[in-house]
Amino acid sequence: MSARVPVKRTAKLFIGGAFPRSESGRSYEVFADDGKPLAYAAQASRKDLRDAVLAARGAFPTWSSMTAYNRGQILYRVAELMEGRRSQFRDELADAGAADPDRGVDAAIDRWVWYAGWADKIAQTLGTSNPVAGPYFNFTIPEPTGVVGIVAPIDQSLLGLVSRLAPAIVGGNTTVVLASERSPLPAVSLAEVLATSDVPGGVVNILTGSAETVGPWLASHMDVNAIDLCGLAGRAELATELEVAAAENLKRVRRAPMVEPDWSLEPELSAMTDYLETKTVWHPIGV
Repeated sequence: MSARVPVKRTAKLFIGGAFPRSESGRSYEVFADDGKPLAYAAQASRKDLRDAVLAARGAFPTWSSMTAYNRGQILYRVAELMEGRRSQFRDELADAGAADPDRGVDAAIDRWVWYAGWADKIAQTLGTSNPVAGPYFNFTIPEPTGVVGIVAPIDQSLLGLVSRLAPAIVGGNTTVVLASERSPLPAVSLAEVLATSDVPGGVVNILTGSAETVGPWLASHMDVNAIDLCGLAGRAELATELEVAAAENLKRVRRAPMVEPDWSLEPELSAMTDYLETKTVWHPIGV
């Protein structure tokens, strides 16, 4: 028998629960840290971004209206499926040059479990019953912001991505993610996990390609309510450009840090609260 030719992976976008090719038809080659060619990834265009935002907006009513307990179950299911594909994620992180790929995969899976546990505790932690003078109940209730754009870290392409994605969706938001251009395969594999879990289509949309090309359109999109620039650590010029674009419709902006954070540390509560609004409700007590 002749030697078998392996099937080369062609990584696609993840929009609305499906895996389309880029509208532009463009792709780019992905290389391992040692220069070995690994796959081709789709080069997302402005049209792909618009489709992703449309899918995220369409999924928002369903996802935000689910019970917090149900969202927690779904996030835990993502962790279960990642555990079953642990070796694949490990190999992808090793190809990307991760110092300790096993630890990186473990931390990413554990991060999903951590946020799954927070799902039904956010309201108790951030909400309250306010003392008021008069025959009224007064409640403060956290609510999701809407559609959140996320620029994922370039180097920590799995743990960094999960550390920004999970806190955004646990509170009921939907997302459009720009994956690491250098190492997009862990994000694509995560999309495959999300597609086979109970996450409704459109809650997470993942685009591969250049943040310089697609990022400004994400930041300026009028139907995106917040944007997370934590993946632009050390890229001050691009981060500033996106902040200026986001100001046009008063998006919430999580600014890019000066240096790459240590994603292995326990997250702060602000990772979730950055994407939550506070609603105050008055209700008559009655007699």
